[in-house]
Amino acid sequence: MHRKDSSQRTHGRLISAVLAFALCLLHPAAASQIDEQRELFKSVYKTVERGDWSPVDGLSASDRARLQQYVLWPDLRATWLRANLRTTPAADVDAFIQQHGTLRPARELRYKQAMMLAGNGDLEGFQRIYEQFYQGQDIARLDCLSLQAEMDAGRFKRVNQRGLDLWLVGTSQVSECDPVFTYLNKNKLLGPTEYRTRFDLAVAAREFQLAGWLAKKIDQPHVDEARLWIQARANPEQFLRQHNPGINGPTYRRQLAYAAERLTYRDPELTLRLWHRVVKHYGFSAEQQLRTERHIALWTARDNLPGGHKLLAKLPIAAQDAEVLRWRARTSLRDTQWQRLLIDIAAMTPVERDSEEWKYWHAVALHRLGRVAEAKTALTSLSRERSYYGFLAADELGQDYALDSNRLAADDAALAAVANEPGIVRARELFLVGLDGRGRSEWDAAVRHLDPDEKLQAAILANRWGWHSRAISTAASLKQYDDLSLRYPLPWQQQFELHSSAAKISPTWAYGIARSESLFMRDVRSSAGAIGLMQLMPATGRQVAKEIRLPYSGLATLTDPESNIRLGTSYLGQMAERFGGNRVLATAAYNAGPHRVDRWLPEQGSEDARVWIENIPFNETRKYVKRVLAAQAIFHWRMTGKLQRLSDELPLVKAASEAQLASR
Repeated sequence: MHRKDSSQRTHGRLISAVLAFALCLLHPAAASQIDEQRELFKSVYKTVERGDWSPVDGLSASDRARLQQYVLWPDLRATWLRANLRTTPAADVDAFIQQHGTLRPARELRYKQAMMLAGNGDLEGFQRIYEQFYQGQDIARLDCLSLQAEMDAGRFKRVNQRGLDLWLVGTSQVSECDPVFTYLNKNKLLGPTEYRTRFDLAVAAREFQLAGWLAKKIDQPHVDEARLWIQARANPEQFLRQHNPGINGPTYRRQLAYAAERLTYRDPELTLRLWHRVVKHYGFSAEQQLRTERHIALWTARDNLPGGHKLLAKLPIAAQDAEVLRWRARTSLRDTQWQRLLIDIAAMTPVERDSEEWKYWHAVALHRLGRVAEAKTALTSLSRERSYYGFLAADELGQDYALDSNRLAADDAALAAVANEPGIVRARELFLVGLDGRGRSEWDAAVRHLDPDEKLQAAILANRWGWHSRAISTAASLKQYDDLSLRYPLPWQQQFELHSSAAKISPTWAYGIARSESLFMRDVRSSAGAIGLMQLMPATGRQVAKEIRLPYSGLATLTDPESNIRLGTSYLGQMAERFGGNRVLATAAYNAGPHRVDRWLPEQGSEDARVWIENIPFNETRKYVKRVLAAQAIFHWRMTGKLQRLSDELPLVKAASEAQLASR
């Protein structure tokens, strides 16, 4: 644990003061009472979560009564029941669910109860819950357990029908379906037709191991087909080199096209050579050839290889979709072919041409071609936008950024009404007791039913409570973008400044990273496994903690704001040092990894950072870098009141060898 410093205590006092204000508008005594209830909850929750109710029993009668009146009392009780479900009388569990069944903790308890009953072999008890709450929701695990209950009861009509539906999928099913499939097999309801159908579904889903298992139940030709699919995936280069014209059939042609698709991600140039050899021997359909050649052309352009624009431009009109046209324009930009860039942009749809990205580059191309007046008109319009391209346009013109901030208008009566909405109260308390993730779910469900004016007040409330992710997302849902203090808040400012200074980076850059990564959610976890404010992977967090001698306790460290900020700024500083102080490259490395950025550097010479950013192969990373750079400029203005030109943060991107020398 880290001792809270004065800024954290001030932040906490501000939240409490704002909450008290909102509550006192309607209930003068409510604020102090809910503060006491919240502290009581926090004092017992961790122990109760482990299944121990004794801290609650140890409270005085008055404190226990206060806790029982707290809005999160059902959450506390449900937490204990989940931990003690196997030893708690079913009647007690049923009574709780009956009383609180509309609340999320009761719904979660119901699900766990249903799964426990099934695990204990009480399929009849499971079925009662299933039929009332889960039937028709297409949850395979629950559906298969229900079918097991039907089989136990001797009812097979639904098993025959629904069981086949669950069987005919292209992926492996949950283990709860195994008894159902065993029954279908035993009763000859799964024959060659059903196996062939599922085999085709598995191939379409690229689940080749499943296809191989299914093939053994069909015939040898299907076994051979599955083996070839597996070979095409495992070693696509060898598969293309050793192609066998004697097999020439529609399935084999699909396998060759798939191998070409796989190899393209690694080596588009090699793929193109091998594809030209293969295509002579097989009757590929026009659609197969078009799709494969489009894929190769796109990745030739993405990988900054010679001939990318030529390959894209050679594609038939039918293949000139939005993505192809974007990469045509990007390669023209990279090659500084300004007239060609204008032609590429002109070929886009009106909606695409009107996007900020292509409006900006169209104006730059005009300027480079000497059409200064036209360029200035376009840039002037774009410079009014508070965005990455708006800032770049303002830089071209030497104008100030569109950084005027207009606070959202608060209405005290409306604030109080929204603050006392039951769903908002529950969400707020979950956030304030540290159950942020649960609070976010409750908040999103609650604001979904508010009208626009109420949502606006909800965004203001969330911001005053320091719940920045909900404030930002709620305001954005209303297209309210002009309150910069709400959209670009400065939480944990002392920590960001202290640890950024230690890492020799700008705190405004660190803020840009944190906002882009997590919207300042301390506990959020990405689908890839990154955790916390600055979204660190556990392995990265562990390594950096070791290097800076920070005690590391896994999840507890990564979800502690100060520790996460210290680790994140340290890692960002390492990326800056690795890439010679180039924030563009370091930002890209923070998102995609330094080794990928190494591969994206020019082979020789240097490149305009703006052009390099546009040609980042990964869509996510390209958008991320722009978002962070724009946010950094806004945070700099918020923290200093001064304008920091985005263009000043865009040094030339140098070739790999030069970048490595610069970092020494």
